[in-house]
Amino acid sequence: MSFLTNIFYPKQERNFRKQLRNVLGFTPSKLNLYKTALSHRSVREGADENNERLEFLGDAILSSVVAHYLFMRYPYKEEGFLTEMRSKMVNRNQLNDIAVKIGLKKITIYNRFDNSLKISQIFGNTLEALVGAVYLDKGYEQTQKWVTLQIINPHLYMQDLENLDINQKNKLYGWANKNGKTLEFETLEEKIENGRRLFTIAAKIDGVVIAEAKAYNKKDASQVAAQIAIEKINLL
Repeated sequence: MSFLTNIFYPKQERNFRKQLRNVLGFTPSKLNLYKTALSHRSVREGADENNERLEFLGDAILSSVVAHYLFMRYPYKEEGFLTEMRSKMVNRNQLNDIAVKIGLKKITIYNRFDNSLKISQIFGNTLEALVGAVYLDKGYEQTQKWVTLQIINPHLYMQDLENLDINQKNKLYGWANKNGKTLEFETLEEKIENGRRLFTIAAKIDGVVIAEAKAYNKKDASQVAAQIAIEKINLL
């Protein structure tokens, strides 16, 4: 299958439909809609051809579904708890991990020669776009069932999330303060790649770089760098 075009030959079309059905758990009705949901801007520049608009829609739908799920699951919890839990469930790292686990990385259509994309968060973005496609294809009620059965139940463990601190930078800052260390996050590089600014952020302890990460915004890059640093110093 060529990953530089949305034009498939009959055999490729059948293979794509089969792979998509394996990921979704159902046979999609509007195949072209899902092709758009899986097409990154690195191969499709047009707003009607890549998945950024569907990502915008899917983000809102996913947030709504998760909010309803939490509202029903925790009838006695306050707003602050519910808001924090929603953030834990739909944060970029979490969605990216889920996207890879369900097989989205294999069928996402992106520039595979761009090494920076392989370590970025585009698969989590693609998952949001896929939610948007399911919504347009099947409606809200079916999307709600699909998100619950295919994303929340098998991949999001509420008890673990309740105890999870998702702000890795704060966790690392806390460790640094406790141990008399100086922690800094420094932008090592900022460049334009595929029409977007790509940042390389380093986590430095006492002036020494211990972790680096790349992302299309500084916040995501610094959080990933913090997570890598936490793993290196065994602060898990």
